[in-house]
Amino acid sequence: MAKIVIIDDEPAMVEVISTLCRENGHQAYPFSSAERAMENIAAITPHVVIADIKMEKMTGFDVLQQCRELLPQTAVILITAYASVEKAVEAMKMGAYDYVTKPFKIDELKLTVQRALDFQAAMRENVILKKELKNKYRFENIVGSSRSMQNIYHLINKVADTDSTILVQGESGTGKELVARALHFNSKRQHHPFVAVNCSALPENLLESELFGHKKGSFTGAFQDKMGLFEEAEQGTIFLDEINSMALSLQTKLLRVLQERTLRRVGDTKSVPVNVRVVAASNEPLAEKTRNGKFREDLYYRLAVIPLDMPALRERPEDIPLLVSHFLQKNAAQTGLEARKIEAESIDLLCAYAWPGNVRELENAIERACALCDDMLIRPSDLPPQVQGRIAPVSFKDNVIEMPVGQRLEDYIANEERKYIEQTMRYNGGSREKTASMLGISMATLYRKLEVKSKRA
Repeated sequence: MAKIVIIDDEPAMVEVISTLCRENGHQAYPFSSAERAMENIAAITPHVVIADIKMEKMTGFDVLQQCRELLPQTAVILITAYASVEKAVEAMKMGAYDYVTKPFKIDELKLTVQRALDFQAAMRENVILKKELKNKYRFENIVGSSRSMQNIYHLINKVADTDSTILVQGESGTGKELVARALHFNSKRQHHPFVAVNCSALPENLLESELFGHKKGSFTGAFQDKMGLFEEAEQGTIFLDEINSMALSLQTKLLRVLQERTLRRVGDTKSVPVNVRVVAASNEPLAEKTRNGKFREDLYYRLAVIPLDMPALRERPEDIPLLVSHFLQKNAAQTGLEARKIEAESIDLLCAYAWPGNVRELENAIERACALCDDMLIRPSDLPPQVQGRIAPVSFKDNVIEMPVGQRLEDYIANEERKYIEQTMRYNGGSREKTASMLGISMATLYRKLEVKSKRA
């Protein structure tokens, strides 16, 4: 049942509309004086206000203006016998939900009121969803109590509400996108779009069109004008993930957008202004790629206005028990079951493991353990083989670890990573999809590492 205020200086019209509202199960508040209605409207807090435009002392436009100030969520429907396009446009510009002319049909008014109520319900649901979304990406949902994570929280809190460009760097699976979303949903841009794009997922020509849009006929298959992701993120945030994989020619165009705050669609001759905050992420040190000539130095400095480095999970093992508890609770919420417990020995194994796939790999491991455990207790046998130690990260001979003395540290790490990837792929029967999931890395990252491996070979 909705609360509906009816305002008209013709008592007979007020009575007709009030009766109609009551017959449809609503609570009607009739007023033949607009001034008196406005004195009581804050206490009534109606869902809908129906007001005549032409009244002697106070017009329907005056009612609309006061409703916008006092009750911005209330839908206002204006009625008049003096219908005109100009009045309709003026009413809609002022924020009226709809405009009905009299003499009106009963069914027409009923339908207009019902649409207004449906609209209000959708608006309330949208507000609730936005609150839930913001709650989901509060800082405390980035789990960890280690000193390195406390530094991350502090930095996010300081820069979230600025328009500064942020560069988030860290290994795959460390939570870079989670940080980007936290930055957005705790900023003044939170009510505008958050648009995420993986720069490694598309070839150069398609990525350019996705980011900046294109004009009809600019290339084969461009059958109509297309808005790019930068324009879709207007007044919000665009998250450029794995920006380290972006081609140099496209880096030049991105630099122009960051410098001039305008973009030009592919095949267009006009520039379009954009108001977007940019958060970029890289799973490789961009400074090193800059020194190697694989990333533009001027773009790097444009992106790294505020650099934020995500620590690898192996660098903060004290956070693993907290993360395990968080993922167990998350799994319980998703499945509707009671949260599972975990043995101390299982926690010890989890803390001892190096987690090359970082937090994402840990989450996958906990999800797997929840699915495989026979009861409500996760035991070591429920953990992935590599965590149990059944897939050895290094080779053993006569119980002695073989360590290549004199080898460069960078080459040693790359070699051990290659062995680990090969062992995991053998365990998964050669499936790259399963291997990427088990390691907690994207398919793009896996292919890149396999490509590096083949070149070294």
